[in-house]
Amino acid sequence: MNSRTLRQGLAGLLTALSLLVTAPAAAQKVGADAARTTPLGHLVQVEGMRENQLIGYGLVVGLQGSGDSSQIRFQGQSVANMLRQFGVTLPERNDPRLKNVATVMVSATFPPGYRKGQTIDITVSSMGDAKSLRGGVLLLTPLMAADGEVYALAQGNVVVGGFSAQGQSGSSVTVNTPTAGRVPSGATVEREIPTDFDTRETVTLSLRRPHFQTATNIVRTINGRYGEIASTRDATSVEVVAPANPTQRVAFVAELQKLGVMVGQELPRVVFNSRTGTVVIADGVRVRPAAVAHGNLKVIIGEQPVASQPAPFGRGETVVLPQSSVVAEQDRGRMFNWAPGSKLQDIIDTINRTGASPDDIMAILQALDQAGAIDGELIVI
Repeated sequence: MNSRTLRQGLAGLLTALSLLVTAPAAAQKVGADAARTTPLGHLVQVEGMRENQLIGYGLVVGLQGSGDSSQIRFQGQSVANMLRQFGVTLPERNDPRLKNVATVMVSATFPPGYRKGQTIDITVSSMGDAKSLRGGVLLLTPLMAADGEVYALAQGNVVVGGFSAQGQSGSSVTVNTPTAGRVPSGATVEREIPTDFDTRETVTLSLRRPHFQTATNIVRTINGRYGEIASTRDATSVEVVAPANPTQRVAFVAELQKLGVMVGQELPRVVFNSRTGTVVIADGVRVRPAAVAHGNLKVIIGEQPVASQPAPFGRGETVVLPQSSVVAEQDRGRMFNWAPGSKLQDIIDTINRTGASPDDIMAILQALDQAGAIDGELIVI
């Protein structure tokens, strides 16, 4: 064996060893990238394949005296109009007042692509002052869309998850909401909603949360798999050239929804619910160096009326005089600070150690945001 052959063998051995060392690292990186990807179907919705809202006005009958009272005038008019359709004519100026009938609004969601004869669930909600819809039956009610056209007909037994009971003394108990219920498969589709999904040259994917980086990643992922067929003009939608054959197009979109896409990093948010006092801090919120002092001022006002009596044998009268006591107490102030780049857990741990309430947390974070010490977005709902 000459020296040249020996050098070639050593070079091959070193190459093989380097591949063995780098292969686990490469596999680990691929696994990490796959863990950070999200299926495309979770990020977008296909334009032309969306839900539509339907609404209608109807009557629920068969109630056990828990329907609308006599104060609901349109209930009598509705009953009279219904009876007139069956050839029953009531005397003029005589609106029926029926305790077993309730006026309701009927709402439903028309799923995309539904055809004539398919059924959908409906929600029935009392419109008047009915006490309960339990045991009632919804009469035939047309359901219309925003264009005023009737797309479905609803009818059926109302399923109510709540109930109410009242005694003769006036005491009552109510569980959940007895004035709203559902009718499973209670509406039948009578008109189809047209769509251009199978006629357009392209399929439009609308991002559920518009983001420039996410839209760019979607285009790169699709083009890397199928060639240059995807493009985007903004952060909201992606155009994809799809097969003209409807069957192939459906299968193509199903494959698209399985693709894993890297989601662009969004600005972390802090959400306040001022009505319930709920505070939600998203992961990724960072705090810049800041010092916070927080304390509460408590003011207590007490009222203790006293009786003032006149002197013996005097002509005065006994009167009640107000006597107030005002005490102001201020809790000992608490000051704390965060190191640069503190994470969400550091913020929570620091605030929890002070015993701060959700209202205190909202006040502290809002003050930090005004001071420019939070890398994130504050939203109040």
